[in-house]
Amino acid sequence: MAVTATTHLNFRGDARRALEFYQSVFGGHLTVVAYGDFGMPKDLPDADRVVFGQVTAESGFSIMAYDAPGQSPATTAPTATTRENGMTLTGERFFVAVGGDTAEEVSALWDRLADGAEVIEKYGPSQFAPGFGMLTDRFGVTWILQVNVTPGG
Repeated sequence: MAVTATTHLNFRGDARRALEFYQSVFGGHLTVVAYGDFGMPKDLPDADRVVFGQVTAESGFSIMAYDAPGQSPATTAPTATTRENGMTLTGERFFVAVGGDTAEEVSALWDRLADGAEVIEKYGPSQFAPGFGMLTDRFGVTWILQVNVTPGG
């Protein structure tokens, strides 16, 4: 049996722009379906918002997103994520973690994802990986990018 998990991001009107940005960073195929495509009358305010969106790349990268309906209550903003003395301090409930096989491969992703982002820890060598960095992108999603390492290796 194979099990996979895909991060599903929830937005309030930014899902299409976020998915297009993630496709520009990671490549792959973009699927976007609006509420209006599923039968919502096209003249309603949320008809053009995303009910289903996904980016899937040949590399194995996959992420999903949608726009929460306008009536959904907003969540409380988390406290800012910081790194101090090698520790991550945060009020966020999740991060999106992306790993690659080489520092060069991950560095290229970092450079694209960092456009318009708030850098929490600049990408570079760390005590536990040849490359590690942390940022919050222009859509408010916090990402960890690192070079994959094998335990004990």
